[in-house]
Amino acid sequence: RFICIYPAYLNNKKTIAEGRRIPIDKAVENPTSTEIQDVCAAVGFNVLLEKNKMYPREWNRDVQYRGRVRIQLKQDDGNPCLPQFPTRKSVMLYAAETIPKLKTRTQKMGGSDQNLQQGEGGKKSKGKKKK
Repeated sequence: RFICIYPAYLNNKKTIAEGRRIPIDKAVENPTSTEIQDVCAAVGFNVLLEKNKMYPREWNRDVQYRGRVRIQLKQDDGNPCLPQFPTRKSVMLYAAETIPKLKTRTQKMGGSDQNLQQGEGGKKSKGKKKK
């Protein structure tokens, strides 16, 4: 009773034809399989990460796009493992909602803002030297 979730299902950079399965306003920018695993394991799912698997429609063979997460959605008798997640779509929406709140995501965003500001400062000083 395991379901598979590929990062492409939650990626807001993908179209529905490329494999996105949730609305674009709820999707996340470039989620990884480890992030999906962390979020689902934290809520109490039985989770298995398969690093070497790839989404068949994914043309980019980068390590970033690799991996799939297998989640035990239902028990052997057919009842949901967690009552708040009866369907695969509910699990995907929860993961997409929670991934941006991860510590790794919030730290990366803070760091990239600083890098952008430094880059702009460097460009300005080079412009002054040329004049």
